[in-house]
Amino acid sequence: MKTYYIAFWNVENLFDTEDSAGRPEWLQKNLAKELKGWNSKVLGRKISQLSLIIRQMNKGAGPDLLGLCEVENRRVLEKLVQSLAPLGRQYEIAHHDTDDERGIDVAFIYDGAKFTAKEQFYHVILKRAATRDIFQVNFKTAGGRELIAIGNHWPSRSNGELESEPYRITAGETLGYWMDRIEELKGNDAAVIIMGDFNDQPFNRSLTEYALAENSRAKVMNSRSTRLLNLMWPALGQGLGTYYFQNSPNVLDQFLISKGVVTGHSGFSVGEGSVRVEMFKQMVAAGDYPAPIKFGRPSEKMNTEGFSDHYPVSMLLQEKK
Repeated sequence: MKTYYIAFWNVENLFDTEDSAGRPEWLQKNLAKELKGWNSKVLGRKISQLSLIIRQMNKGAGPDLLGLCEVENRRVLEKLVQSLAPLGRQYEIAHHDTDDERGIDVAFIYDGAKFTAKEQFYHVILKRAATRDIFQVNFKTAGGRELIAIGNHWPSRSNGELESEPYRITAGETLGYWMDRIEELKGNDAAVIIMGDFNDQPFNRSLTEYALAENSRAKVMNSRSTRLLNLMWPALGQGLGTYYFQNSPNVLDQFLISKGVVTGHSGFSVGEGSVRVEMFKQMVAAGDYPAPIKFGRPSEKMNTEGFSDHYPVSMLLQEKK
């Protein structure tokens, strides 16, 4: 049985120092204010800090597949991949430019010796103000099996949790719609891993009622509708958080899996007890509340010893031989 280390990380504002091609003028003006003081030295330090954590993943071997959000463009992803060269991996990039109003995207970095990206799609979330698309990549493993990865970064709570909830409900409904289409095309045993920063917790309506993400394996396995298993419920029970707000842990970064992975009929399954909130010791703030140490940016409080305002999450995916 082959085992893959899969991770996801909101890397907090991984911006470039140059304007991204194709970005509208209004966005470039907004970013110029937000990124005042963001220069090559700051970007280099940010990349170095992110790389320090990523190179510790998978017991120092690095991830096989890493989902990322809050990256501006392919150029910064290439810089990040270059910084991971000591791992000796054949990392490749899957990325899609979105019309997000802050210019941040969702992407994947993957080991080309283990996965081949065959197709990629972006699913637009219809919202009055531009937001990140849902990004889907259909991979093939070296063994020839198809594994579909879907990256998410749902609308934030910055205007209030309840005030912004309808936008995340729209994102959940969009994800649910495309899961129906995937199963129509690929069958009920399709292997799908959905990951991302959902800006909601596993119990929120956007996930439970609209994405149909469950806490019950039996319900996913026996349901006639397309349901997903949310793997992050145990983290809630353990009092863990991937993001801290007002000193309270929030599980915003999550993995969801399809019925075909739950049953194992897809040829893939999740290792028992393998889902983790990766609280590497360098990232953890001292004091009573183990929040991640954020990096920030020069236009606000910046800490060049920081990393991100989110912890990574990881899981082990097993493939039958």
